[in-house]
Amino acid sequence: MGSPSATGGAAHSRRAAAAPAADPEVVAKAQRRKFTAAYKLGIVEEADHAADLGAVGALLRREGLYSSHLVGWRRLRETGALGALSKKRGRKLSRNPLAEENCKLQAELLQVKKKLQQAEIIIDVQKKVSALLGIALPAAGREEGNS
Repeated sequence: MGSPSATGGAAHSRRAAAAPAADPEVVAKAQRRKFTAAYKLGIVEEADHAADLGAVGALLRREGLYSSHLVGWRRLRETGALGALSKKRGRKLSRNPLAEENCKLQAELLQVKKKLQQAEIIIDVQKKVSALLGIALPAAGREEGNS
C-alpha cells in the first residue's frame, strides 16, 4: 500500500511540474501586421520570377502570407507601384493644422476687438459724465499715482 500512495504522490508532483508556463512567444492580443511598400513589391516580384511548380506556395509559407495578399498587392502594383502599395489605412486628415491655428487666432482677435469696443464706450461715457458734473479729467500723459 505504501507504493501506490508513493507513486500517486510522485505522479501528482510530476503533473504539477509538467504544467507549462505561459509561452512568451504568444501575444495576448492579436495585432494587425503591417507590411512596407518595399516588402510588398519585393514579394510580388519574387513570386512573379518563381519558375518551379509550387515555388509561389513555398514563398507564401516561408513568409507566412496568404495568396489573397499576393493578389491584392499585384492589383495595387498595376494601379500605381509603390505609391499605391504604401497607401495608409484609416481616417484621412481633412484639416490643415495651420488652418486650425488661424481659426483660433481669428476668434481671439474678434474677442479682443469686442473688448476694445466696450472699453472705448465706457471711456466715452466717463468723459460725458465728467463734463456734465464739471470734474476735470487728468491729461492722458500724466500719471495719477503722484499726489
